[in-house]
Amino acid sequence: MYLPLVSVICICYNHEAFVEQAINSVVNQTYKNIELIVINNASTDNSDTVIRQLIKKNPSITYHSLKKRVNATTAFNDGFKLSNGSYLIDLAADDILLDDCIEKQVCFIEKQTTDVGLIFGNAYHIDAHGNRTKPFFSVDKFNKVQNTALHKTNYLQLLGGGLVMCSVSSMFTRKHFEILNGYNESLFFEDLDYWLRLSRNYKIEFLDDFLVEKRYLPNSLGNQFHKKNEFSKRINQSLRQIFKESIDRNHTKAEHKALLKRIHFSMEQCFLNKLWLDLVKFSLIEMQCRIKLL
Repeated sequence: MYLPLVSVICICYNHEAFVEQAINSVVNQTYKNIELIVINNASTDNSDTVIRQLIKKNPSITYHSLKKRVNATTAFNDGFKLSNGSYLIDLAADDILLDDCIEKQVCFIEKQTTDVGLIFGNAYHIDAHGNRTKPFFSVDKFNKVQNTALHKTNYLQLLGGGLVMCSVSSMFTRKHFEILNGYNESLFFEDLDYWLRLSRNYKIEFLDDFLVEKRYLPNSLGNQFHKKNEFSKRINQSLRQIFKESIDRNHTKAEHKALLKRIHFSMEQCFLNKLWLDLVKFSLIEMQCRIKLL
């Protein structure tokens, strides 16, 4: 039976407490045709030692340790250059793949049409101790998502924002990643920009199942959005770049309206967190979007 190769690229930055769980979750998959590539993004903690100890037990792991920290987008692209898989998984070193995650993903994506560039599913939030707290997407008593619009995820929905994407549970094709020239390395974070560029011309499909445990930590990148710190400045800078490119990419009034909704959310968060300069910069982009709408 043909089993396509899956490349899991695990990015680690100061995750010595969690990286062993992340790596073992890949090693212990029920699906076996996997190559694991670990990128140590210049961690300053004991991550390197932990990873090297794991490699002694699993010598097939490809390990690349960066001397200088780079954006997550660059780190993943570096890992991609070392990969050979038909399918790709972007794994943060504090998250965990459920044992049958890749088996379910491959079975699902292999049934899709050739214009499907990415699939995603549901995830459990877990705390620092690995305790499950809540689903990423709310579910009914049968563990199926209540938001059925997820089955029709498209460019317009992603533009509008809200809880419409779960990047940690995604698998994407090498073919489409190459067509889109990978992640945009000028950005601080990767998922929103890639999903928007992909969904403009290709399809995204939702697998209604739990695939991953997503760790929720106070210092996680997802928790830095709009906070008053250096991370939020870099995130907001990337958001503004994504919004500007979306204005040029949009074709319809509905798309401009959806983008305005997302811009307004960023403006609101800047106001609440007293990020006045960022608020002004987002306001200028809001005006550009309104002009396009008119």
